[in-house]
Amino acid sequence: MKIRDILGQGRPTISFEVFPPKTAENYEAVKEAALEIAALKPAFMSVTYGAGGGTSRYTVDIASALQEQGKVTPLAHLTCVSSTREKVHQVLGELKERGIENVLALRGDIPADGRVEHDYRYASELIREIKEAGDFCVGAACYPEGHVESVNKADDIKHLKEKVEAGCDFVTTQMFFDNNILYNFLYRVREEGIRVPVVAGIMPVTSKSQTRRIGLMSGTELPVRFKALVDRFGDDPAAMKQAGIVYATEQIIDLIANGVNAIHVYTMNKPEVAAKIRADLSEIVR
Repeated sequence: MKIRDILGQGRPTISFEVFPPKTAENYEAVKEAALEIAALKPAFMSVTYGAGGGTSRYTVDIASALQEQGKVTPLAHLTCVSSTREKVHQVLGELKERGIENVLALRGDIPADGRVEHDYRYASELIREIKEAGDFCVGAACYPEGHVESVNKADDIKHLKEKVEAGCDFVTTQMFFDNNILYNFLYRVREEGIRVPVVAGIMPVTSKSQTRRIGLMSGTELPVRFKALVDRFGDDPAAMKQAGIVYATEQIIDLIANGVNAIHVYTMNKPEVAAKIRADLSEIVR
């Protein structure tokens, strides 16, 4: 099923993200965790794409397992910063063969060694090519606080509009920890005429170390209320995990109460985190 049709039903949905293994030795463990999350019956599940495309085979394999064994609609990520046009079309061909019809098109992060391919410069170019390559439903990323490489938020929204004009069917946000940031972002993008569904990306922070990585990688603002939570519970792993899940769940409830129906949870391959959030929303997201 195409994700644009799922989102178009106008009811609250929850979806989850998993990432593929880096090595063959870890494949079965990751697949098992992904299928355990699939058993929660989310609206769909996304599978990320490794840096440099090194785990693209596992992305397709995990997405296929979710569809065939988990009976869940998969969304396969595809990045282009380190991919040649030949590689992109190879992956698209594999997705077609497996019957996977949803792709999240991303430029991707610049690798640490700085090595990139030059067939694509922007995600909008990848989106347009995917749409031309077959009957895919294509999603894209968006950044409520602005992409770290953008000059300003207005420039960032201009690039988002280019993705929509290239044919993307929906967009998924980077994680955020203050819902007001998303509400302001939604107002700005609607003012610019962007009408595709916006899926809110929520990250349950379950360990103190995650907060450091979040700040370094994405520049996401951590509100005072969230920092207080980390200060109080960060050195108690069990308490931090519980508090982080509660914080994320409260974010989701507030979003749905304010009309943001599509929620995507970055689970970090943790079935127990997904299960707890799903259970706490059992009467809100059915």
